[in-house]
Amino acid sequence: MINQRRTGYTVNQIADWYLSKSSMSPKKLQKILYYAYAWVLTLSNDDINHLENRLFDDDIEAWAHGPVIYTVYEEYKLFGYNDIPRYDGEVVMLSEDISDILNQVWDEYGSFTADQLESITHQESPWIRAREGVSPLAYSDKAISDRDIYKCYIERVA
Repeated sequence: MINQRRTGYTVNQIADWYLSKSSMSPKKLQKILYYAYAWVLTLSNDDINHLENRLFDDDIEAWAHGPVIYTVYEEYKLFGYNDIPRYDGEVVMLSEDISDILNQVWDEYGSFTADQLESITHQESPWIRAREGVSPLAYSDKAISDRDIYKCYIERVA
């Protein structure tokens, strides 16, 4: 197995970072975290055969309503469809490169609603491929492949 380098951040640190920008529903937070992960994976690795740099360690699962990180789901599920309050605690100090990418993700996706983000992810190949053979509303905890994520998003920046 390849030793993978990580950025050194946890998914909770990245969630707090985004929640310090704005309150949002758990579903929107999940999709923003997915795009942050996808963009960091795509922009900080040289090719599909060397995907060592990941924003955080948690898998992203292909649930019926789009990409979900289970630990984040558990943390915020009590909010249901309501917004998680804006986070006003200390946020992690990000490297300049990661900060730049996360801000770009916020600029690109932050104005969308949770349902709009769900719809966008449902039209993209990483979620579609991970859901192959699963009926539309059925439960699945299959992880979305880093290779599928990279392949999808590298085409947009190449």
